[in-house]
This record gives sequence, structure tokens and C-alpha cells, in this order.
Amino acid sequence: MNLSSLSSELNMSVQELRSRAREKGFFISPRANKIDNFLAKKITEALTVKPVAAKPAEPVEKKKVKLPSFIKVRDFAALLGLPVTDVIKSLIQNGVMATINEEVDFDTASIVAQDLNFDVSTEADQSQKEFGLGFLQEVLSAEKEENLKLRPPIVTIMGHVDHGKTTLLDTIRKTKVAEGESGGITQHIGAYTVKKNGKTITFLDTPGHEAFSEMRARGANVTDIIVLVVAADDGVRPQTLEVINRAKFTSTPMIVAINKVDKPEANVIKVKQELAGQGVLTEEWGGKIIACEISAKQNKGIDNLLEMILLTAEMENLRANPQGQTIGTIIESKMTQGKGATATVVIQNGTLRPGDIIAAGAAFGRIRSLEDETGRKLKEAMPSTPAQISGFSEVPQAGDILQVVETLDMAKDIALVSQRKNQSHRLVSKQAIMGDLENKTLNLILKADVAGSLEAIKQSIAKLKNDEVRINILSEGVGEINESDVLMASNSKASVIGFRAKINPKAVNLAKQKKVVIDSYDVIYELLEDITSAVIKMFTPETEKISLGKAKVLAIFRTEKGEMIVGGKVEEGELKRNSHISVWRAGAELGRGDILELQQSKVASKNVNTGEEFGIKLKTNVKILVGDVLESFEEKIKQKTL
Repeated sequence: MNLSSLSSELNMSVQELRSRAREKGFFISPRANKIDNFLAKKITEALTVKPVAAKPAEPVEKKKVKLPSFIKVRDFAALLGLPVTDVIKSLIQNGVMATINEEVDFDTASIVAQDLNFDVSTEADQSQKEFGLGFLQEVLSAEKEENLKLRPPIVTIMGHVDHGKTTLLDTIRKTKVAEGESGGITQHIGAYTVKKNGKTITFLDTPGHEAFSEMRARGANVTDIIVLVVAADDGVRPQTLEVINRAKFTSTPMIVAINKVDKPEANVIKVKQELAGQGVLTEEWGGKIIACEISAKQNKGIDNLLEMILLTAEMENLRANPQGQTIGTIIESKMTQGKGATATVVIQNGTLRPGDIIAAGAAFGRIRSLEDETGRKLKEAMPSTPAQISGFSEVPQAGDILQVVETLDMAKDIALVSQRKNQSHRLVSKQAIMGDLENKTLNLILKADVAGSLEAIKQSIAKLKNDEVRINILSEGVGEINESDVLMASNSKASVIGFRAKINPKAVNLAKQKKVVIDSYDVIYELLEDITSAVIKMFTPETEKISLGKAKVLAIFRTEKGEMIVGGKVEEGELKRNSHISVWRAGAELGRGDILELQQSKVASKNVNTGEEFGIKLKTNVKILVGDVLESFEEKIKQKTL
């Protein structure tokens, strides 16, 4: 923050600010024109004149004020009838550095108003909300059973780099994209459809793509089936594990495609063994995971893979209502010459048509063009159909939920909420979610925007179940976080977790008094990562033994109580001074000790390597004999993981 801005807000010159800050113990460099926001907040707290306590005054009745979803600081001060400087000071004290012309959101404004002795309520537009993932799930679950129709599966091909994902995609759509020829695909829209046995399969053509990673990070789970590509000559690799964990985390059905089986070094059995070691049991190993052996390069086994995808889709009974409310997810987006802002959307319910009025995140508009991956104009896009659309006011983000609304004004209002939310200053001082370390329990109170979000979060938390830390959801509900949630949390050592849920200003103040953690999230993955981190922190750390080397004892030089001096030769690895040792005889460990001194040719040495002789002074209660094996090792504290 600029020193000139801070001095103006505190009604003093910059010179006086420097002087008074120094008197209070703060150091500001003589050359500095700016200081960080945290220091500005502390200086403001220290230099703000606090009224001298007089005799207890009669309780002043709180003035009532209605606040909108977003408000400029200038308008906020006018609404409260207070000087702008007073409002800015209160904002700074709450950790928000906003200027007179910037906006703050409702939560921030309501907390500041409470601090300034106002009773806060919401204006009508506060009921506006963004249409997040929970909204999508709620729309799908509200459809009547008789209106639901089977829809094509949406498939994503994933796997480790160079295991053949792109080649497989290109082989499936019968083109030579990998060789630089576009073939029948005239434009890249991030998704395409293929026909097999008269049935359609939609493929998301974005493995490892930045936009796709962003979409996954925001919690959008468009994929019905994951095809995990594993190279038969390489096996399970780090990115393979990421895909396996994602499939487990999102409960997405998975098919394994063992690629490059035509190569001489291919070892399919080894791949299946490695997969089994990660909990992925294929049908041949007594599990339920389908494994297809393919060669994407030679177009072998592809037909069987497509048939297995259709079989899995049939078992999953994927359905949607083509006549219902039209919603979908943005797969990728860009600015296109001649078309403006364009995006690829996969429809998940309803039917999209040219001329429809749409909203997606901060973007809105009327559909001007609707095209498939070949650039062919579409009259409509039904569930599971990917389409490239134009007509947006701006480029939406991958993962945004698209919906059709009745009027352009409605679309604009929905987009405006998202825009202002991104631009406004907010109180985002997240605290670490804390569990009860003594009793190894994590107590949670959950609040969400809609029932669909709440259910998704509960299902994901259930997957964090383990033998050491208990996770208890003490209360759950839809709506704002209120005072009763905070009181319950205080009485039960719980954290209050909100997902796209409003926080009652009174609840915030009560949480400060009771020292209760209230954390609010807009991204489901961030919420789950923080809960996972809280669980892991309560695990009892493990001690990991790291073996450095082994040596054979050739001579005993001195034996004392608790200490011995012996000589020997290193047979593998190294002996290291100040490391631990374990004594082995006839394959059994007799005990342990510590290396006090290590010598080589009667000269002190830090370490002795393989094939070299040594003399060593040990602290141990084991009586070592010639022929015993000494293992040098270090111990490392290792944090357990889920």
C-alpha cells in the first residue's frame, strides 16, 4: 500500500506517519514509498485513536441497513452515513485494502457494517446466485423418471506421457493428426463423436490440455468413462497413478487400454501386476476392471475397445432429458477471428439450438452459430453432444456451467454476479481446518448452496475414511452459515465448512469470540484438499529406516561396557559416521547402536565405501563377534498419507 494513501486515510502527513509508526515500534525504510498490506493493517490498528473508557453508556440501538450483493466503498459509506475514511479504516482492520472506487462483496460489507454498529439485512438481489456444480446436479436429479432417455457416453482418454493417448485418439477418428494431416477434422474443438454398431460415443480430445486441467481443478466432472492408456513396454508411471486416483476419487468407471502390445519388449502380465499393486484388479486377476490389449499405431484391438466402452455405458445406464432444462459444461474456449468469443460445450441435459439465450460464468449472449467438429452447422445439440458455439459477450472459462435462460436480461444478471464476484474485494482470510489431535477426530459442520453440492461433498469426504482419524459430520444443511452453526462448532470442537454458502455477519462475529474456524469455498477440490490436509496432519508420523550399507566384522579390538571397537570391511553401500547401526548374526537382528567414531587407515573418516576396510567405535549393548554383519542406517520421520 502507498504510504501517501495510508497517511491520507489516517489524516496525517507522511512524515508524521513515519514518526508515529516508529514510536509504536514499526520500522519503515526511509526510502520506502510503499509497505505491504499486513504492515499497513497493523500500523492502522496502532495509530487509530481509541476512545477513553468512560462510565458505561446506555446501549445504543443499532441502525438497520440493507446491503446489496456488491457495493462500491464510496456508496457503502454513503449508505451508512459515515465518512469514507472511517469505512476504509474498518476495511483495513479487517484485512481488506480497497480504495474509494472499488467494490466489496456482501460478506465483507456486512462484517464491516456490524463492526460499525449496524444491523444488516440483504437486498432482494442477494438471492441471486451463480450456477455452480451443485446446480447442475440438482437439475439432473429433479428430472422425472419417465422423461429420461439413454444418452451416449462421454469418454476421456488419459495416461502417462508418451504412452500413446494422442495416437489412440487419432486412430479412433481415422485421421493422421499426429503426422500433421487434419483429415476430416477441420477444426479442433476439444471433443468429437464416433459411431460404433450404430451407437454414438463422445470423446473429450483434451488429455493433459491446460484448459482440461483447469476444468478438473474446478471440480467439473463431465467424464462418464475414463480410458487409462498404459504402455506395455513401460508399465505404471506417475501420471498413470494420478489417473487411477482421479477415477477412484470421482467414482468414474475406468477401462484400461494396454497399448504398444506389438513391441518386442511388451510385457502385458507385468503391467497387470503393477496395476494390481495399485488396487486396479483386471478381470483376469479377479477384479471388475476391463483391460483391452491394443496397438494404436497398428490399429489393433480398437474395435474391441469401443465395444467395451459401449458395454460399460450400457451398465452405467447413462440418461438425460432432451426436453428438460438445457445445461452443459464448457470444455474449452478461445477468441476466434471472425466469430469472437467461442467455446466448446458438452450438453448434459436438454437441447441447445441456435438463437438460444445463454449464460456461462461471467459470459452471456445469444447463440449465433452451433457447429460440430467438422465445422458442419447443427440445428440442435442433444445430451452428450459436443458443439462449438459463438455469440458470447466474453470468453467463458473451462468448467463453467452453461445454461439456457428466457431473456437476455436474465443472462446478463447471472453473468454480472460472476463478474462482480471475481472483481470485488473479499474477506478471504482462510484459517487452517483443525481437528482434535488428542482424540484423533475431525468434526465438521457442512453448509452448501444446494442439496446437490452437499451430497457431492459428503460422498467425497466419505472416501477419506481411514483407521486412525475419525471424520464426523455433526450437522449438514443447505443455506447460510448462522449463529447456531457456530455455537454447535464451539461446543464440539468442530470446523464450519461452507460451499458457495453465505455467512451471516452475526455468525462471523460470534466465531471470532468463540475462536471457531469458518471456511467458505467456491471450488470443491480446494475444500477437499484442505480437509485431506487436516486429516493427514493428525496422523502419527512413521519412522522410516533408510539403509546406507552393510559391512562384515573381521576383528574385535576392545570391549567395554556399552561400547566396542571393531574392524571390518564394507560389502555394500557405505558406513557413515554418526549414523545408526543394527547388528545381524545368522540372518537375525540382535540389536542396535550408534557409530561414535569411524577410521580408515587410522585416520578419522566421514564415510567408508564398498570394498574398503575400517575401524569403528560403537555405542551398543550387543556383544559383537567376528563374522557379524553391521548395517549402517538413518531414520527419517515420514508423514503418513491417505
